[in-house]
Amino acid sequence: MAGIVYLVGAGPGDPDLITVKGLRYLRQADVVAYDRLVHPDLLREARPQAERIDVGKAPGRHRYRQDEINRLLVDRARAGKTVVRLKGGDPFVFGRGGEECQALAAAGVPFAVVPGITSAVAAPAAAGIPVTQRELAQSFTVVTGHTARGGAGGADDLDWAALARMDTLVFLMGVAALPVITRRLIAHGRSPATPVAVISCATTGHEQLVLGTLADIIAEAAGVATPATIVIGPVAALAREIGPAALAAPAPATPALWARTPQQPVLTFAAPAGMEAGA
Repeated sequence: MAGIVYLVGAGPGDPDLITVKGLRYLRQADVVAYDRLVHPDLLREARPQAERIDVGKAPGRHRYRQDEINRLLVDRARAGKTVVRLKGGDPFVFGRGGEECQALAAAGVPFAVVPGITSAVAAPAAAGIPVTQRELAQSFTVVTGHTARGGAGGADDLDWAALARMDTLVFLMGVAALPVITRRLIAHGRSPATPVAVISCATTGHEQLVLGTLADIIAEAAGVATPATIVIGPVAALAREIGPAALAAPAPATPALWARTPQQPVLTFAAPAGMEAGA
């Protein structure tokens, strides 16, 4: 009996930011293979009898290699299971979703992709930073900070001269690479006075915003928790104007956005007690 795999984007952190379609598939799943940044409340939305498999990767610590995750998805689907591969953000934004789809296609396993809200735009938005703004930024570029760190010799494949000319730069997973990022952008002509924002644990109860410039952000953001999103460009300064006003707006009552049954509890939006800031 053939099964199917759904690659579902869980959103940037707040469990209420998963899509309605993604939540519906999650509640139908026989197997949930989830990443480390998926909010625990979302896992509670799966059926009690669903198999939950933590395949999350932390820096220097991988429970499963990528080829093992691919094989797990194929094997469970071939056993007739409905599998949800639950990923933080969007499956195709630095989430290896494309690689998993290639493995599923090669194995002849049916699959579908449910897009999610990526932290590349959600983290800045939650902090009051539009990644584009008339007269300030006509474009934005998303880069992985892992690439910026380079290999053992410190080399990387990024075109820093081109990146230095971009209106808005968004680095994901880039806290460890922040010294490299700032140094190389300045070396390639970006003004040291360029505004920078570092948003830690965006859209969760642990969210933290640090503002500075290319010249001083390393000192300002020292010790910031991960995961964090780095925004570089004039729009980052808008956080001082927009952010406080947005945070002051009253939160609406919990909406009934989807049908629930007694077996499907309402999502709780506050981070649960004891949740690690970088989880």
